[in-house]
Amino acid sequence: MQRERLAEELRAYGSSFTELGRRFAVSLGVHSTDAFALLEISAAEAQGTPLSPVLLSKRISLSSGAMTALLNRLERAGYISRTREHTDRRIVTLRSSNDVKEIADSYFEPLNTQQDAILSQYPPQLLRQFETVLAELRASMDAHLTPDRLRSDGAPNRAEAQERPGGNRA
Repeated sequence: MQRERLAEELRAYGSSFTELGRRFAVSLGVHSTDAFALLEISAAEAQGTPLSPVLLSKRISLSSGAMTALLNRLERAGYISRTREHTDRRIVTLRSSNDVKEIADSYFEPLNTQQDAILSQYPPQLLRQFETVLAELRASMDAHLTPDRLRSDGAPNRAEAQERPGGNRA
């Protein structure tokens, strides 16, 4: 029962996060997939690990052709640049523009402030445990989504679905 309650809260949070991303996209005048790509690019840069188009396509599940079209749109809009910083000059690094960083900071700052206030009410040890639980849940989801576990339409392979007790509950 607790798994179901937690799963419901995670689904609801995910839905709210998706809506927030959609609204951010509208504020930029881009498609929501483009906005999510921008957020991934900016977050990776902030963590000191900028993305390549290949890594970005793994994070937002786009084909090579669709990723190229998305990056072309973002580059034309002035939101990103593609550079060759790696010793292997074939590797392209994605960088977000200062303008998009400022727009994103302005857009998300009120929510970040509210979330920081909420999180500050909990002891650091509990938050570390929560991070661990979320990381393990995400790893479980990522493993479930690996290409060899899914049919071309995104549904689980029939044999695997039948192996799981209780069907395909999330």
